[in-house]
Amino acid sequence: MNYVNDEKTLANFADNDKFYSDRMENRISPESSLWNPWHGCHKLSTGCRHCYVYRGDSKHGKDSSIITKTGQFNLPVRRKKDKTYKIPSGNLVYTCFTSDFLIEEADEWRIEAWKMMRERYDLHFLFITKRIDRLGQCLPPDWGDGYDNVTICCTMENQDRVDYRLPLYKAAPVKHKIIICEPLLSAINFKGELGTWVEQIVVGGESGKEARICNYDWVLDIRRQCIENNISFWFKQTGYRLLKGEREYKIARQFQHTQARKAGINYSGRSNGNNYSD
Repeated sequence: MNYVNDEKTLANFADNDKFYSDRMENRISPESSLWNPWHGCHKLSTGCRHCYVYRGDSKHGKDSSIITKTGQFNLPVRRKKDKTYKIPSGNLVYTCFTSDFLIEEADEWRIEAWKMMRERYDLHFLFITKRIDRLGQCLPPDWGDGYDNVTICCTMENQDRVDYRLPLYKAAPVKHKIIICEPLLSAINFKGELGTWVEQIVVGGESGKEARICNYDWVLDIRRQCIENNISFWFKQTGYRLLKGEREYKIARQFQHTQARKAGINYSGRSNGNNYSD
């Protein structure tokens, strides 16, 4: 189960500052959908410093730290006039991209969200969390070793967060796991803990004019660790500031995905039969 990295989807998702917009539903590819059941988050670790949701909300005078249930809460089970589901069967559903699915304020709402995921077993849901330490207390009673149609991604932006989150994530009862090193803020050593339990590692620099630097050597070293373990690797975006050798490049937002792709360093590892990438 690999995070989408096709050009069509990248173009639709290129402007993260607008990612939270209600209009995004009309811009994503036919094979994927966006479902934000709640909105808002609390900054948890250093990777949250320049959060795109906070940047976007600030332009509209919204307080991103206030968590609210959205009007599209029941989107997965909504139907058209002909009684068919609005989200077609087979879609990949990017879930909770303007919040954290495991945030405390959503504990009551999450019960119903899990039920909708279970009802729509014909869809595949993917969400990213920095709160993997809360997973155990957030799972539904019938979770077992995970739902087949749910990928839980865990963000690890630097070595400190790898040291804390990786053991928790590795032990978590989740069938599909992807590590997200974005924004990548330091060199990372997974210390031999990678293996078949990880399906993909996604790496990207930080966007926005206040972005912290991403060293290309850090990217290449994570790639090396992926290849050694036959894990798929995706260099998703360069970020605004990329250090390559002795030179720092400042890359405009619209070119960050394409420049990463042109680096030609993506790697396809083992396949589990559910491949969402090129």
